[in-house]
Amino acid sequence: MTLVPSAWLRRVRSLAAIASLALAVSPLAPALAFETCGPSPEEIAQKEQLRQAAFGGDAAAQERYSAIVARHATELQACRDRQWPSDQAMWLRLHPCDVTPGVLEDVLDRIANKGYNQVYVEVFYNSQVLLPEADNPTPWRSVVGAPGYENTDLLAEAIVKGRQRGMEVYAWLFTINFGYAYGIRDDRADVLARNGEGRTTLNLIDDRATADYDRETYSFAQQAFIDPYNEQARADYQQLIAEVLERQPDGVLFDYVRYPRLPGEKSVATNVRDLWIYGEGSLEALYDRVFNEAGREIVALFLERGYVTEADLERASEKKDPPAWQGRDPSQPAQRQLWHFAVAHAVQGILDFVEAAAAPVRDRGLATGAVFFPEGNRVIGQGFDSRLQPWDRFPESMEWHPMSYGVCGVPDCIVEQVQRVIEYAPDGVKIIPALAGDWGQSVLNRPSLEAQMAAIRQNAPEIDAISHFAYSWQEPESDSARQACRVNQE
Repeated sequence: MTLVPSAWLRRVRSLAAIASLALAVSPLAPALAFETCGPSPEEIAQKEQLRQAAFGGDAAAQERYSAIVARHATELQACRDRQWPSDQAMWLRLHPCDVTPGVLEDVLDRIANKGYNQVYVEVFYNSQVLLPEADNPTPWRSVVGAPGYENTDLLAEAIVKGRQRGMEVYAWLFTINFGYAYGIRDDRADVLARNGEGRTTLNLIDDRATADYDRETYSFAQQAFIDPYNEQARADYQQLIAEVLERQPDGVLFDYVRYPRLPGEKSVATNVRDLWIYGEGSLEALYDRVFNEAGREIVALFLERGYVTEADLERASEKKDPPAWQGRDPSQPAQRQLWHFAVAHAVQGILDFVEAAAAPVRDRGLATGAVFFPEGNRVIGQGFDSRLQPWDRFPESMEWHPMSYGVCGVPDCIVEQVQRVIEYAPDGVKIIPALAGDWGQSVLNRPSLEAQMAAIRQNAPEIDAISHFAYSWQEPESDSARQACRVNQE
């Protein structure tokens, strides 16, 4: 795809300016009344009693349990049709113990009981996929690996059982981050993104051993970000998408649609050698954007050294044609244009990758969505946020899921993040802010979910869908027990 780097850079600069404006958000936004859209405590207790009896072998209880689940599903749908927000979603990671009869039902009941009519099930993360071991042609291992459960399809079960409870079920996938176990495979070494030092996110901190640095980088050092231009990476991901679509989810959400955010001063990319464009696929695609021999010479020098001199340009210009590459304007300084050219190339790789991933989902008429940080595309001085997350150029056909995780003790910073996205979203884009926290209490200096939602409704009334991260935050005991248990073998 042809780059238009200057247009994108102007747009992002405008975004940065907008983000700096003081927003008129009351720090004590009034708590609006929210109908829970869940059944009464008495009905919840009755349903739980029937669930336990049903999975204890009581056939009559099973019939009554199915009936109450169906009734609650109908009531949930009717309530969400009349109550703001019309869509309320929960982010959910499943665990191997969810194959135990009755456990998945318990998890989904808990979510539906709180009035959620959508659930985003994590399908691909940390080099794992939620596919049965006996039907997993991808290069990632299955979440469930216990003997006797090779054919258990947790994703398919979650989709069916979620719908039985009145909820749409989306598949939620990591995108550019393929996971540590994938990154260390001998047959995938060339797939990883590389910076100007030849490093990947697997070996970035080898010679930076300070404790503070290690703590800050641990989260991405254990992951593996791929070169979005690499054909093997694209093929592996397309295979994963095909398998997910076979389970017929209601939509697919793409997370990690970005490069890593590095710590400290490296959180701002200021030199071409900071960019993750030195993988084989990316370099090949980059040179395809260069139009002549003189241009290749200049671009090669820029990639190698991080700068070019006037003498370099004069030598290259002595050739038949002056240096030329996509977006080149000879009347403007070459050094700055080369920097913008490289940044735009890095950004385009992200956009092309997510577009290719979303295409087969759209072809089936299903919803697609991109998950992103509202600040992930900022211009900072002469550099850019190292994530280079071009969310303002994500397809208009996709849902936009800004992770509005601001931490300031009050809703202000969270609302600012949502408004930043609204300012630059094209007409018709469905924006679904993702909020972190719990009901009725502040968590990690974030207000309760009620307070966050009330502030968003007051200051951004066009928003009519919200998601909450995550089940593990709201149901920590359930989540911990499911992680700690051992699967009984058949």
